[in-house]
Amino acid sequence: MRNLLIDQIREDGFAVIDDFLTPDEVRDLLKIGQNLHQDAPKEERKVFSANADGKSAQSREQYFLDSADKVRYFFEEGAVGENGELLVDPSIALNKVGHALHTEHPAFEEITFSNRVKEVCWQLGFRRPAVAQSMYIFKNPGIGGEVKSHQDATYLYTEPSTTIGFWIPLEDATLQNGCLHFIKSSHKSGVHRRWIRNPDKSADELLVYDRPAPLYPQSNFVAVPVKAGSCVLIHSQVVHRSDANKSERSRHAYTFHVIETEDCEYSKENWLQPSEDRPFPVLYERK
Repeated sequence: MRNLLIDQIREDGFAVIDDFLTPDEVRDLLKIGQNLHQDAPKEERKVFSANADGKSAQSREQYFLDSADKVRYFFEEGAVGENGELLVDPSIALNKVGHALHTEHPAFEEITFSNRVKEVCWQLGFRRPAVAQSMYIFKNPGIGGEVKSHQDATYLYTEPSTTIGFWIPLEDATLQNGCLHFIKSSHKSGVHRRWIRNPDKSADELLVYDRPAPLYPQSNFVAVPVKAGSCVLIHSQVVHRSDANKSERSRHAYTFHVIETEDCEYSKENWLQPSEDRPFPVLYERK
């Protein structure tokens, strides 16, 4: 298993582990996720956009920048009106919740620091892995937005590049509701661009891309539909995307990113930064 995982990640840039969660765990996390909207703020609703032009709302929001150690709520484009009013039912209005569910919510913490996650990290050769961020992604029916082609290393840059994403669907991810698409072996081409803290402190944009978005031929992508409870491991440099959810079925998922902290530098330019009193929690040190 260890060699197989390493070989798949090295060759393709991603790997799928079937039945990573039990049916009971999937059911429990999905129920929690479906109720997260009840805790969302009724005022100052913040919209999240996964576009590629760098002009997204979150690039100008301290609310987003300060979410590393908090549970914060981000709404879909099209769900919030000009005056902050909801335009859709609250149950389908959220895009995601992040970025510290792994420390601030017991159910997600239990999964994130479970022995099976530690085992995968050991198999992948991590020596002192830490969890940098976590998100609950809704991809709600009819409104769940497209996630443009990107590399995770654009946002969570390390030297060397060792970060791995754990992407766990809590509902079947299909061609219709927005499963992941990958360009196989694209992780071998380096980091194509970065999203960094703006060095111009007087600018409105708190976060900026260091270069334009690359163009990726859509014919290069392969769809990877997976069953609820599986786990897709994602190399930080592999190019991937997901379509908008135009179906009548949601595609809820829990995802988190693990970084190496031994002989590996986490960039101080990254949008997500630990604090002195809240460093990234080390996986092997948690019981």
